[in-house]
Amino acid sequence: MPSSISQRLRGLRAKLLRRYEHRPFVSCLVGLYGCRWRRHERSGAQPGDCCCNKLEGFCFALLVAAFCLTLVFLYFWGQAGNDYNDFDWFNFGNLGFWFPWSVVLLVVAAGFFSYVTVLMLLAVCLLSEGQKLHLHWSHKIGILVSLTFSVVATAVLSDLWSKQWMTLLLSFQVTAPHLHVGGVSLMTSLAWPVALHVFRMRSRVKRGLITGVFLTTLLVLYMLPLGLYSPCIKEGGMLGPAPALIGHRGAPMLAPENTLMSFEKAVEAGSDGLETDVAISVDGVPFLMHDHTLRRTTNVHEVFPNRTDDLAAMFSWSELGGLNAGAWFLSHDPFGTAGSLGVEERQRAGNQSVCSLQLLLQLAAQTGKLVIFDLYRPPMGHPYRDSWIQRTLEVIHNDSSINSSQVLWLPSDQRSLVQETDPELQQTSGSRLPLEELQSNHIVKLNLHYSSMSSELIREYAAVNITTNLYVISQPWLYSLAWCSGVHSVTTNAPQLLSSLSSPLLLISPDQYKLIWVLTDLLSLLLIFIIFCFHWWRERRLSFCLDSKKTLDNGTYNKFKTEMSDIWSVSSAKSQVEMSDLAAVTED
Repeated sequence: MPSSISQRLRGLRAKLLRRYEHRPFVSCLVGLYGCRWRRHERSGAQPGDCCCNKLEGFCFALLVAAFCLTLVFLYFWGQAGNDYNDFDWFNFGNLGFWFPWSVVLLVVAAGFFSYVTVLMLLAVCLLSEGQKLHLHWSHKIGILVSLTFSVVATAVLSDLWSKQWMTLLLSFQVTAPHLHVGGVSLMTSLAWPVALHVFRMRSRVKRGLITGVFLTTLLVLYMLPLGLYSPCIKEGGMLGPAPALIGHRGAPMLAPENTLMSFEKAVEAGSDGLETDVAISVDGVPFLMHDHTLRRTTNVHEVFPNRTDDLAAMFSWSELGGLNAGAWFLSHDPFGTAGSLGVEERQRAGNQSVCSLQLLLQLAAQTGKLVIFDLYRPPMGHPYRDSWIQRTLEVIHNDSSINSSQVLWLPSDQRSLVQETDPELQQTSGSRLPLEELQSNHIVKLNLHYSSMSSELIREYAAVNITTNLYVISQPWLYSLAWCSGVHSVTTNAPQLLSSLSSPLLLISPDQYKLIWVLTDLLSLLLIFIIFCFHWWRERRLSFCLDSKKTLDNGTYNKFKTEMSDIWSVSSAKSQVEMSDLAAVTED
């Protein structure tokens, strides 16, 4: 019985020491990576040899850099999805025509990342099989193109849209636990090719350098959670109520923005408030329009071809009433959601007109919704240039039945006069001001961009009865982060989507997070230790076997062979002498 166990152990040891070559697999890898499909074009790395020459090593370094940069850019642009609509309309304003550039950029970034990732997987598999790297020239060009795209796109977006980096930092507060697990898993999988080549190297300097870089990166990943913060790591009982939803220009994913249909859709979707932008026509009618011109959201180029770029406030209400404010929504489909509308809804959306502030206030009064709006001061030469505040207050007080307490008054101009005229208006500030100034202006709500999100800031203002509204939040992960941070309300393009969330995404308790963190690190450390020990033992035993063979070839065996040759020579000489003596005796 013991002998059979020892035989099995010796058999297992022999299998572990044997170097297996998966010929079809390696041939496919070499063919895809270097376009070398013939058997004689393959080249394995001998023990002690480097995995590639200097040129191929430089190309592999470029491949790693391209992989990292394309990954960063894809993650960055993927998390920026909350603001794709703003990006597309920004390009519309500069280029003069509509095109979904944001989606195109996302697809291109995903394509480059997929291409570079495949090359990285091929390279790692080749290294794991002990093969030398020979990247084909076409792939080298592809890597350079991918690298250039990532660098240029990141630089351009950083210059034109720098605030998106804050979105990236906010996303880490939600995705950090998952990125940690993914990063540790990636480094653990790389331990096999790293250990294989480290223990096959003769140069101690290269061996120490590669091992040091690998272990340093691994240590940083292991300890990374110590420097991460996420408001979504909390006990469920500590979670406050879901932020109230304020429809941004209504429900712009379901109907043309700033139209009556859009606000009705927002009410149907469960919005608690309605947000818009107000301009005043040349004859004194406040109407809803975000842009300063009518070019983007109306057919002004058809009705008034010579006034396409005129300011919207310089049109009369009768002229505005003759414009179509909904057909653009069906033709441009800015959110890719127009196809979800039924036939009747599409027909209704295509026939929307410019909406007045009075109609919006009446809808809010009937449904009990809050209203918040930016108020644009008319341009120079406008009849209501200096009385735009009073004219807007007249519509609120005289032309609608809304209660003043339903209006979140955002304009900062003449705030003290507005407060004296109607103390029931909820004074709202669009900027972060010192607490003393906010309280002196009777501010009860802050309306801030979501990049200002801070749990500490929100708690500080809430302590003096000032609530916080963040705009514009349309992605579930960003809404979840706002929920965990204690935000009171958010302005959104997607009330129909966010209202369906019953709890924040990725909410996790501190104990669960610590357990995941510790188990991930320990399991990774154990696997890496086993992998390194196995390769150390394997290469050591293989080296010992080779040295033993050389000793037999050059030492004891040769000595034994020489001695036997000498004995054979002496014996042959004696035999010849004896045969000579015998012949002489015979002759005598």
